[in-house]
Amino acid sequence: MPKTPGKAPFSIVSGETVGISPPRKLGLHGTSLWNAIQRESAIEDRGGIEVLCQICQSLDRAEELAEAIARDGPVVYTRLGAPRSHPAIRDELACRAFVTRALERLGLNVEALKPGPGRPPSPAGWRPDLA
Repeated sequence: MPKTPGKAPFSIVSGETVGISPPRKLGLHGTSLWNAIQRESAIEDRGGIEVLCQICQSLDRAEELAEAIARDGPVVYTRLGAPRSHPAIRDELACRAFVTRALERLGLNVEALKPGPGRPPSPAGWRPDLA
């Protein structure tokens, strides 16, 4: 069977973006999240794309801050030798909170319920009063 010209082969395994690419450059974590969400939800509207890009950029920032905290330690010392929590902890938490709130606003935190154990649904057209 001849292939249709001009159509790229479909591959789930490829690391490329599915459908629409991000409007701005993203880091490793942001790109990974972008690809996963586009593969599952295929966001195509302009507002959704912008919100998703902001989410991915915020995730990249949170991961950068987490690396700085891991490098410096969660406790830093002032000039007078007093211990205090790392100042980037608050910013990392704010970035992660933004990511979760924005994912909820896009409706990406809701997964369809799968039928569980119990009685199967009644067959189509079956009515108990006719049985």
